[in-house]
Amino acid sequence: MLRKLYDRVFELARSRHATKALAVVSFAESSFFPIPPDVMLAPMILARPQKAYVYAAICTVASVLGGILGYAIGYFLTDVGLAIMRLLGHSDGLEQFRQWFDQWGLWVILIKGLTPIPYKLVTIASGLAAFSFPIFIAASVATRGGRFFLEAWILKTWGPAMLAQVEKRLALWTGVGLVVLIGLIVVLKLL
Repeated sequence: MLRKLYDRVFELARSRHATKALAVVSFAESSFFPIPPDVMLAPMILARPQKAYVYAAICTVASVLGGILGYAIGYFLTDVGLAIMRLLGHSDGLEQFRQWFDQWGLWVILIKGLTPIPYKLVTIASGLAAFSFPIFIAASVATRGGRFFLEAWILKTWGPAMLAQVEKRLALWTGVGLVVLIGLIVVLKLL
């Protein structure tokens, strides 16, 4: 089953609709969708390394545009923004988000934008807290672009060797990935 899923993702990554799907996923993930664009970005870069930076740029632009939607949800549709935050496990309310930005300001966006923490939390919380929109945009471009272009560079540089190892030991690497993911979730919950 794992091999079929793996092959299906690579098939989609090579399809003529892959670039559009990447843009849609990148846009939606920044405001409401639960799946990060890396799930599509990585196989697309591995399938066509010569287009790595084009794909990173598409991810960046679509993600920032989706972030604007997330900001607008928080800013203009406070009740919807708070409902989404509750669904994501952050039911502490509007006041906590305002305190985040009062205390940490730009650092909230810079730290969370570079990490695998769902970016929609940052975008909606930025709108809820009425954080400076121009600074929000600049930080989003810097962090999302930094993340996607770094991923593109790593996969373009070492991707073929990594891909050969992953394909050779798919079950092992999937297990390692799950252990790391669960470990990160536990650490984040404890913090």
